[in-house]
Amino acid sequence: EAMAAKVDRVLLDNQSIESLASLVRIARQLDPTVQLEASGNVSLDTVAAIAATGVDFISVGSLTHSAPVSDFSLQVTR
Repeated sequence: EAMAAKVDRVLLDNQSIESLASLVRIARQLDPTVQLEASGNVSLDTVAAIAATGVDFISVGSLTHSAPVSDFSLQVTR
């Protein structure tokens, strides 16, 4: 449906490496110009295998949802 709608980019979220590779092949056959973005379960251990599937972009959510917090305050006095 996304290919038929002529979208610019498709997000492939929470897919296995095998599924990503298959989806990339199918998408490229249907529209070689579509940009493909992988997201979900991306880590230093999986990023190379994800990139090898042929996706154009890889999103890493842990940069925001798993970042450590810092508790600090700012007090202004005259």
